Amino acid sequence: MNSNDRVRVSIVIPVYNSETTIGPLVGKLVSELTPMFETEIILVNDNSKDQSDRVCREIYEQHRNIVKYYQLARNVGEHNAVMAGLNQMTGDYAVIMDDDFQNPVSEVIKLVTFAKDNEYDVVYTWYEKKQHSRFRNLGSAFNNRVANVMLKKPKDLYLSSFKIINRFLVNEIIKYDLPYPYIDGLILRTTSNIGKIQVAHEKRTAGHSNYTLVKLTRLWMNMFTNFSVLPLRIAIIIGFLFAVLGVALGVYTVIERINNPGIPVGYSALMVAISVFSGIQLMAIGMLGEYLGRMFLSQNKKPQYSIRKRYE
Repeated sequence: MNSNDRVRVSIVIPVYNSETTIGPLVGKLVSELTPMFETEIILVNDNSKDQSDRVCREIYEQHRNIVKYYQLARNVGEHNAVMAGLNQMTGDYAVIMDDDFQNPVSEVIKLVTFAKDNEYDVVYTWYEKKQHSRFRNLGSAFNNRVANVMLKKPKDLYLSSFKIINRFLVNEIIKYDLPYPYIDGLILRTTSNIGKIQVAHEKRTAGHSNYTLVKLTRLWMNMFTNFSVLPLRIAIIIGFLFAVLGVALGVYTVIERINNPGIPVGYSALMVAISVFSGIQLMAIGMLGEYLGRMFLSQNKKPQYSIRKRYE
C-alpha cells in the first residue's frame, strides 16, 4: 500500500476502569497500525472510578499527534461513550473495540483490510471460542436471540462490540441525538451491506468484565423500547388471549353453577385469577410507562453524554 492510498482509520475505545490495560493497548496500536494506516486513537473515559483518567492523559502526552482523549462528566454506558467517540472521529473508517486487550491488535489490521477490499458499510467479528465468563456469554446469546426478533437481525450474524464502520454509516449513526442509543440497532436500521469475519479472542490480562446484570438489562431495554414496538404488540396479544380465557372461564363457571348448584365458588381459584390478570395488566402498563418515560426524557433533551475535558 503506497502513501497515496493510505486509509484513515479511527480507533474508538470506550474506557472504564482500565488503568492497567489501556496503556499497553494504545502502545501496541500505535506501533502496529501507524506504519499501515493514517491512524487516530480516540479514548473516551466513561467516568472511571480508578486512575484511568491519569493514565489516558499520560497516553495523550506521549502520542499527541495520534491520540485524542475525552473525559466524560458522568457515567453514561458503553454505547453512549461510543457515540461520543464517533462524533469526534475524522477517519474513513471507525474501529470500535473494548479496552480489555481481548482483541489482538493484529486483528484490527485484518478487519480494516477486509472492510476496505469488500466495500462493506460495517463488518462484525465473530469468535470460534469466546474468552468471556459464562454469565457474559449467556447474556450475549440472549441479546443475539432477542435481536433476531426485535431488529430483524440475520440469524447468522453475531453482534460483536469489536467491529468496523465506514464513514457513510458513521455519518448516519451520529444523526441520532436521543439519550438512549443502541449502536447495533442504529446500524441494522440503516444498512444491509454487512460483512462478518472470524477473529481471535484472548483472555483478559487484568480485571474483570464491567457488564453486570443491571447494565445488561439496561442494554436490552434500549433494544426493546428504542427500536421496536413489538413489546407493545405482544402485550396486546397476551391481553386479548387472557380476555378470551376469562370469558371462557366465566361461561364454564355459569354452566357448572347451573349443573351443580350446591358447589361453592372457589376462593383460591378467584384469587389466582385476580393475581394473574392484575400482574399482566401491571406489566403492560409498566411497559407503556417505559416508552412514555423515554419519550419524556428525550423531549427534555437529556444529553447522550457531556464531555468535561478535551485533549486533542
